[in-house]
Amino acid sequence: MEDFFNFDNLKEEYDVVIIGGGPAGLTAGIYAARDDLNTLILEKNFPGGQVAITEIIENYPGFLEGISGGELTEKLFQHAKQFGVEIKNGMCKGIEFCDGYKYVSLQYKDIKIKTKTVIIASGAKPKHLEVPGENKFLGRGISFCATCDGAFYKDKVVAVIGGGDSAVEEGHYLTKFAKKVYIVHRRDKLRAAKILQDRAFANPKIEFIWNSVVKKVNGEDKIESITLYDKKLGKTHDLKVDGVFVFIGWNADTEAFKGLLELDESGFIIADETTHTNVPGIFAAGDVRKKELRQIVTAVADGAVAAKMAERYIEENFPQEG
Repeated sequence: MEDFFNFDNLKEEYDVVIIGGGPAGLTAGIYAARDDLNTLILEKNFPGGQVAITEIIENYPGFLEGISGGELTEKLFQHAKQFGVEIKNGMCKGIEFCDGYKYVSLQYKDIKIKTKTVIIASGAKPKHLEVPGENKFLGRGISFCATCDGAFYKDKVVAVIGGGDSAVEEGHYLTKFAKKVYIVHRRDKLRAAKILQDRAFANPKIEFIWNSVVKKVNGEDKIESITLYDKKLGKTHDLKVDGVFVFIGWNADTEAFKGLLELDESGFIIADETTHTNVPGIFAAGDVRKKELRQIVTAVADGAVAAKMAERYIEENFPQEG
């Protein structure tokens, strides 16, 4: 992994620069490199993205017993490296244009990377509750990753906020450590897959609180309770908990592209099924793209499509001399 942090050996020019090293970005790298395109992936954290910290993935085709997120993304990472993809630790702060080329600027280094095409696969960030007390306890009582922080709550009481797949799956995982897990959902039924619902309903450590939203996180040096508003009864009450895990959705990680690309109200890039954005030569793949279903399988599909579209763009706009 030493090469991951080393920018001394960058090429003067790339065919494809991929922003984001999750499943979409790594797959795009594999497909681009197989088509003999000079390919660079920039990942601001660690290869694999959010998937790498997922405990178990049960719905990725071909893995009958499931596979950990870390193991799956390591396989994708090694697959990309095998085909010669360069993968570096870097965060994009913007894209500039000159003579048909794109120049990707890095956030923490005085580097601009010249490339013919860009594939944005930067993923998404978890939504916050946006309530009083949340900022005070971020990282010390409020978490967005049960796999990362669940062990800190052994024999304690936690609340999981949300009703989708992530909330229910992570709530079930937390019962390995916590003595009690409340799942707080704003509606009266879950959005999670039926198999996940059945598992949670059968778990004696899980209790559901319906039709409720968090209004405040309370405590002095640590979280002591959360204030819940029951939308059906029109009343508030405090629920004593030691920690809060938030799974209420995602915002696209597209700060660097505001004003450049067409985005929706949540910041997701508007791109069609061929991954074309409103800027020629820039493509969007994976969770960062506005779409109906955000899953690993749809992310890797986007990555493959984006790489093929980038290859086609290069053929049409950078014809070989002679």
